Amino acid sequence: MDGTVLVADDDRTIRTVLTQALTRAGCKVHATSSLTTLMRWVGEGKGDVVISDVMMPDGNGLEMLPKIREDRPGLPVIVISAQNTIMTAIQAAEAEAYDYLPKPFDLPDLMKRTAKALDSRGRTPRRDEQVVGADEPDELPLVGKTPAMQALYRLVAKVMNTDLPVLITGESGTGKSLIAKALHDFSDRRTLPFVTVTAGDLSDLDGPARVLARVKGGTLLVDEIADVPDEIQARIVRMMDVPGDHVPRFLASSQMDPQSLIEGGKVRQDLFYRLDGAAIQVPSLRERVEDIALLTEHFLARAEREGAPKRWLSEGAVDLFRVYSWPGNVRQLENAVRRLSLTSRSEEIARNEVEAVLGNQPETGPVLRGGDSDKLGESVARHLRRYFDLHGAMLPPPGLHGRIIREVEAPLIEIALEATGGNQAKCADLLGINRNTLRKKITDLDIRVTRRRKLM
Repeated sequence: MDGTVLVADDDRTIRTVLTQALTRAGCKVHATSSLTTLMRWVGEGKGDVVISDVMMPDGNGLEMLPKIREDRPGLPVIVISAQNTIMTAIQAAEAEAYDYLPKPFDLPDLMKRTAKALDSRGRTPRRDEQVVGADEPDELPLVGKTPAMQALYRLVAKVMNTDLPVLITGESGTGKSLIAKALHDFSDRRTLPFVTVTAGDLSDLDGPARVLARVKGGTLLVDEIADVPDEIQARIVRMMDVPGDHVPRFLASSQMDPQSLIEGGKVRQDLFYRLDGAAIQVPSLRERVEDIALLTEHFLARAEREGAPKRWLSEGAVDLFRVYSWPGNVRQLENAVRRLSLTSRSEEIARNEVEAVLGNQPETGPVLRGGDSDKLGESVARHLRRYFDLHGAMLPPPGLHGRIIREVEAPLIEIALEATGGNQAKCADLLGINRNTLRKKITDLDIRVTRRRKLM
């Protein structure tokens, strides 16, 4: 790489690591913990690429992007942030950041993106949008730091301001409607109507005309497209082909995956290929178990803001939440947490209270369950394909093998420990590994070891 990189981060370790890595790659580096210093360097004409954190001691890194774009058009800015919500990704896209990576980031991936940014110097920015203003919602209930959710955030931000139709798929309760609303609320069409329609809205001949009059060039979501009869699907095709200046953006949602929709004959081919301009598959909660603790904290905090007593989960309660398969996904988790926030006998929610609530929930199945006849390898392959699909045209970040092994190995050891009542000698024998090896993996994978009852 050849060029000067400006690094702004209040974490000294990150500044040191990036400075060393970029210098070894052939770059000159100026690093600072201050946005004020960064903006002075930019104003002096220094730097070919900027790498900046969002939350800095003297300001917000996203808020300085319009000023950089005004003073130095074409200067690429890569945003890195520990604020792992969809809002950060959307705001970075709205402010025309060259790229966005959540913390903790993969260093080789960041280096590759920096090299690409250096090669892109001088190009005209893609859009002329402003940062999402203070009048916008300050958060969206789409929370997660797992690779699957981060890939989802990037894909939403990427297609948000295009006119492409979008097919949003995922199990019930995963948040498909929230994704659709985010695509509208943070897009160029945000001031226009967002209209959700079902088959009933289009059942008579005048239905399409009435719907188009309501949406007025905004965003039109067809809910559960697989449930729409063939005749009405044909009407949607004709609606999508209507010319004019006020054509809405079309979104559709379904609990079925795209392949099943077309192979099962649930959606007409002419409609499917019109809707499939971009495909967004929302991961199930089983596919992002590491987000469960973060989600419960989010829902408890929301309940407290709405008047519920302050609550938090005990370690045993969190453990039980993590091993439950959540057939109702995030919606079921939110309902369970809200109930616990109101009914818990103390500030700390105990494991037995969680057991009582989950005991009234639908029967659960294996974590990697897809179909009753699926082999484990087939289920894993399906989830891996979904992970690749979430990255769209881009490949996942380098180091995929290690990340996947870690994702599988951690729950395997946790479940084996639970099955053996926390006895590490029995667990090592069950897994077929040395006890010292097991201890090292427990430490490396940050697995909490508690005495658990045996699974029956």
